Amino acid sequence: MDSNTIRYIIIAIATISYLFDQLLDYINLKAQRTDIPADIADFYDKDRYLTSLKYHRELTQFSFITSAFSFILSIIILSLGGFGWLDSLLRGYFDNEIILALAFFGILMFASDVFTIPFQLYGTFVIEEKYGFNKTTLKTFFMDKLKGYFLAALIGAPLVSLLIYLIQVIGPNFWIWFSIVASIFILFMNMFYTSLILPLFNKLTPLPDSDLKRAIQDFASKVKFPLDNIFVIDGSKRSNKANAFFAGIGKKKKIVLYDTLIQKHSTEELVAVLAHEVGHFKKKHIVWGFVLSLIQVFFTMFILSLMVYNSNVSAALGAETLAIHVNLIAFTILFTPISGITGLLMSIYSRKNEFEADAYAKETYGGDALSVALKRLSVDSLSNLYPHPLYVFFHYSHPPLLQRLEALDK
Repeated sequence: MDSNTIRYIIIAIATISYLFDQLLDYINLKAQRTDIPADIADFYDKDRYLTSLKYHRELTQFSFITSAFSFILSIIILSLGGFGWLDSLLRGYFDNEIILALAFFGILMFASDVFTIPFQLYGTFVIEEKYGFNKTTLKTFFMDKLKGYFLAALIGAPLVSLLIYLIQVIGPNFWIWFSIVASIFILFMNMFYTSLILPLFNKLTPLPDSDLKRAIQDFASKVKFPLDNIFVIDGSKRSNKANAFFAGIGKKKKIVLYDTLIQKHSTEELVAVLAHEVGHFKKKHIVWGFVLSLIQVFFTMFILSLMVYNSNVSAALGAETLAIHVNLIAFTILFTPISGITGLLMSIYSRKNEFEADAYAKETYGGDALSVALKRLSVDSLSNLYPHPLYVFFHYSHPPLLQRLEALDK
């Protein structure tokens, strides 16, 4: 396939993907309704619900603007051979392919971030602030960015370097060896994320002795959940939105509660939420999710091996010679239809798992407490009660609130 054909395919994929996402956002926006189900009305008063509709409408309209900006900029760069131009420019300074690739991706990442900072600032300090969610300061905002750059250099740079090295030295079978390394990395991050990465951004403190701690420990003991530690994370440092999760692979698990969650929910509701998370562990969703992620890694790397050595792919993006790093950019776009399908399947699988975890929490602790917790979480986050079914199908990893409540009632 010649370079011009490949370029047209890349632009077509980027365009179709953009238009499809905008269509889904549009029909989801038009699906808004002002009526509130009777069992939600006690939690979601009319004024707050109307505020939630306004919040989602403003988020979607803002998304139209940011997406259009990114799309137009991408099409201009693709059409004018911007990636090839950057490659040619950097080759005047770097002979080593690995250093060249690191400089290439570093410039693209930094430029992309700088271009979108105004949108990020508006989203955080105008929209989220307007609806009472934002707690981030400008200092925290920019410190997070610096820490993100540090992690990209510390973790991303070695992985990219290894990938380029294996592609150059091993040849077409590089995908097997890099997939193995990536799998080990994913396992490592699952095991040590809360110990190594999360503390860079948030403060974790042990949950003090209290009725809540004893209730959690009693439930964990009852269902034989291997609980190691219970931590509170200072989520209120950035947002009023709440969450909870557990981390760790193996016999010891850490439960992490957002301080905003503790502030807004009763002990019974909090234990019900954790019972849901324990349900994921008991139903082996964590293990199967890890296995599926590894399959995705091997599959993605295999597909990459089929095109990474093609000089026409480099030429399609304006490069004058075969450039592995340019081909990686082309691959991310060409792979979009396949990643869309795999992502859709993972979302379907994830929604099934959420129903099963809800059912486990109902069986082992109580469906009423979980229902109340879900309703309160929905109100506090101004969630959309009536998302369009197509939008849910393609984008939601969790079932909508009303579907979860209906399943719990059965």
